[in-house]
Amino acid sequence: MPSWIESANLPACDFPIENLPYGVFKTETAKPAIGVAIGDFILDLRACAEVGLLSAGSLNTALVNDDLRDACTASILNPLMSLGRAQWRALRQRVIELLANKKYRDTVQPHLVRQSVAQMLLPAAIGNYSDFFASIYHAENVGRIFRPGASFAPNYKYVPIAYHGRASSIVISGTPVRRPLGQVGAAGFGPCQALDYEVEVGFFVGPGNALGCSISIDDADSHIFGLCLLNDWSARDVQRWESTPLGPFLGKSFATTLSPWIVTLEALEPYRVPAMRRPQGDPAPLPYLCSETDQQAGAVDITVEALLLTERMRNVG
Repeated sequence: MPSWIESANLPACDFPIENLPYGVFKTETAKPAIGVAIGDFILDLRACAEVGLLSAGSLNTALVNDDLRDACTASILNPLMSLGRAQWRALRQRVIELLANKKYRDTVQPHLVRQSVAQMLLPAAIGNYSDFFASIYHAENVGRIFRPGASFAPNYKYVPIAYHGRASSIVISGTPVRRPLGQVGAAGFGPCQALDYEVEVGFFVGPGNALGCSISIDDADSHIFGLCLLNDWSARDVQRWESTPLGPFLGKSFATTLSPWIVTLEALEPYRVPAMRRPQGDPAPLPYLCSETDQQAGAVDITVEALLLTERMRNVG
């Protein structure tokens, strides 16, 4: 789908009109606001809401209600994430309409900010997060590091394995990370000598659930607002020594880096694929972790990649 913003139509553009991720930004002259990335620009949703651009239109006008407009004027994404999928879809369709239809060019252009002059902030207030030991390949690699020759823990293929991380050390991409201090043996304390990275995908959960009430696997999608890139920084030498018996602590608590943009599930729908099939002989998931719908389209085909640029590489040439 073409946009009247020319930079969004370039073949190498990360932010075409099919993407439209959400983030929070500020400029030298404006306080933090929710924005949508489009081409080289950010669409300021607060400004759009204040001038009535989210109130009129041909698509799902009835769903763009006061709660949604108020959420778009916030300085974090939490109010928007709490509204649920119907409202998320209504807003996305309205933004697509504004950016695709040339009749809106003159009214929308004043509310576009160049990404080059914007400072990106954490997109949401994060009170807690869970880090899942989800990839079988990652589990095999970690096992080789920490438990050479040992097999998986007996529960690994039966139940989701996770721990709660330190939300206060979540930072936005580009924030400098200081090498942590830690204990690396019975008599050793000092700077980490085995600093590691882990490229992961983070999920932002929207409406949530009441305390003590569970969410079925078939309803899980409706609670996922979107995905982001995540770097789970790890002090491997500290982690190796401290993790028995209760798992990660200081080796994982010094920094977790988030990308500034959250890509919605709606934008990723074309990339939905069946869940990965388990090898023959592996235990089947218990019923509460398995459904036919999830098996048919419960995964997203995503490739993530990490490139390293050391100080020596920066100084060459």
